Amino acid sequence: MSSKPVLIDLEDETDAPSVTEAPPVPELQAAAAGPPAMEQAARIAARRPSRLARWFWALLVAVIGAMASVAAWDFAAGLIARVPLLGWAVSAGLAVLLLLAFAMALRELAALSRLRRVDTLRHQAEDAADLSAARGFTARLEGFYKGREDLAWHLARLAERQAEVMDGDALLLLAEEELLVPLDALALREVEAAARQVATVTALVPMALADVVAALVSSLRMIRRVAGIYGGRPGFFSSWRLTRAVLAHLAATGAVAAGDDLLEPVLGGSVLSKLSRRFGEGLVNGALSARVGIAAMEVCRPMPFSAQHKPSTRKVVQRALTGLFSKAG
Repeated sequence: MSSKPVLIDLEDETDAPSVTEAPPVPELQAAAAGPPAMEQAARIAARRPSRLARWFWALLVAVIGAMASVAAWDFAAGLIARVPLLGWAVSAGLAVLLLLAFAMALRELAALSRLRRVDTLRHQAEDAADLSAARGFTARLEGFYKGREDLAWHLARLAERQAEVMDGDALLLLAEEELLVPLDALALREVEAAARQVATVTALVPMALADVVAALVSSLRMIRRVAGIYGGRPGFFSSWRLTRAVLAHLAATGAVAAGDDLLEPVLGGSVLSKLSRRFGEGLVNGALSARVGIAAMEVCRPMPFSAQHKPSTRKVVQRALTGLFSKAG
């Protein structure tokens, strides 16, 4: 066997890849964990069913309603034939039940009408370009909030001061400061409370899908309360419609798909790397819940935010989550 050295000739050393140019290795744990719970909840709630599915459920509800009506009629008629007194009592109960169902339907229609009125006011505020249009919008806004005891003093103050304003933009700003800024403070409290709740449940409850359920339930409750603060008075179906509108907007714009970029400037650049995984996920979900809450305020508010009074998402997240972070530290 020869002991001479062997020369290996490389064809082209310039084409060899550089180690420094290699892409970073993804974090397997983060990839396995999947998207944050708030993002999953937003996608679930914002998912629009297909037309075939809507037709199926509508037909199923109609058939079940018809079967239940016929069965109730036959039951009442047969009971009247056997035991007249009991049969008439059951028939009266069914009649009261129908009246209650009709009243609930009217309430849902009124709630949907109220939400449409809020949308109309918001569009009118956006289109108010001169003083006359601003005065017309202010009058409609006063009519919308007329009768609310918590805004009685603010309505009286607005009525006194608006005669002194001779500019459309200034009048809109005055209406916002007198009527909507106090409501904004109440809505922000609800948003901060929901963000803290989602962050706490995610950090402390190790059960699978518990964070997704908590995020979805808290968001539904938060959006309903925010709408009630601004005068929406949503019912069951109107609340779901409003929630889908808010979360669909967030899912479409991608605002709910990021959390670290918001938390690092608020809590510190290297903070998330020092936290436990569950607590870090809780902070991310809480931040995303705050984003959903601010989007709900924009949707439920009968007037767009001005530059002076638009809430800062970073400040809301900081107020909602700084206490949790300091306790955990």
